[in-house]
Amino acid sequence: MRIFITGAAGFIGSHLCEKLLSMNHEVIAFDNFDDFYPREIKEKNISITLQHSNYKIIEGDIRDAEKLNLCFRENHIDLVIHLAAKAGVRPSIENPGIYYSVNVLGTLTLLEAMKYNNIKKMIFASSSSVYGNNKKIPFNETDFVDFPISPYAATKKACELLCHTYHHLYHFDIFCLRLFTVYGPRQRPDLAIHRFIYSLLANKPVTVYGDGSTKRDYTYIKDIVEGIIGAVNNLNGFNIINLGNSNPVSILEVIRLIEKITGKQANIKFTPFQAGDAAITYADIRKAGKLIGYIPCMPLEEGLIIFVEEVKNLNGQTFK
Repeated sequence: MRIFITGAAGFIGSHLCEKLLSMNHEVIAFDNFDDFYPREIKEKNISITLQHSNYKIIEGDIRDAEKLNLCFRENHIDLVIHLAAKAGVRPSIENPGIYYSVNVLGTLTLLEAMKYNNIKKMIFASSSSVYGNNKKIPFNETDFVDFPISPYAATKKACELLCHTYHHLYHFDIFCLRLFTVYGPRQRPDLAIHRFIYSLLANKPVTVYGDGSTKRDYTYIKDIVEGIIGAVNNLNGFNIINLGNSNPVSILEVIRLIEKITGKQANIKFTPFQAGDAAITYADIRKAGKLIGYIPCMPLEEGLIIFVEEVKNLNGQTFK
């Protein structure tokens, strides 16, 4: 297939592009190289795929209808995988307007461009944040999720609703994948595990929001990519599907594992709990197993070992 991927130069997108190219798909990558973190990180992410003859990268904004329509007219796309978004719970509280603009209006612009160009298949990257402080665990796709606790979560829920609308009106096949705390090589530098590893290696204080008891369903990047591939191979109708590891681990437990791997002791700096953060995320992945054959395989400690080695080698840094 010829697959159009938004957010293709990011953490998840770059890994996914490599996997799809290895399966002999053609990839039309689309990314705006947002300055949320340094551009050179994304450029490094795509350094391998740029060498592939079936890969093309286009720099653009998903709110640019003219550019999207041009891309679709010129490239005869079979499937869209929509990963692009303004990410992060805390920054969305500080600047909710840009999150609404990029995430909601951007998704709407993309869906409209698909409609005009008769492209009717999409995988949409949603988020576990839509569950908010759901009291029932594990989180199931049928749970009521009308109480988001951050603007970021609200935009992701809004995008799921838009996806269903286009399925209903125009018969799009769309799977909305709710991703649970993805980690591993190329993870954004502002995210918790990346920050913890870097701080420990650099002998800097490790900042923890709250008392460290909050739990996350950490899911390794390769498992997430395999889940997306399973969705691509089984895309039919409309579905919301959890992609997680179904094994919540506390922040303090993660830090202890990183201490074990690095041989260093963390100097933990506890700071106030942040608004918008959920107490726990915990994916019920039975539906993913049945519909798309999803089975996460990477134990957290093994994934962290790989990630620690990557952080050690970033930008030629030397840690003592």
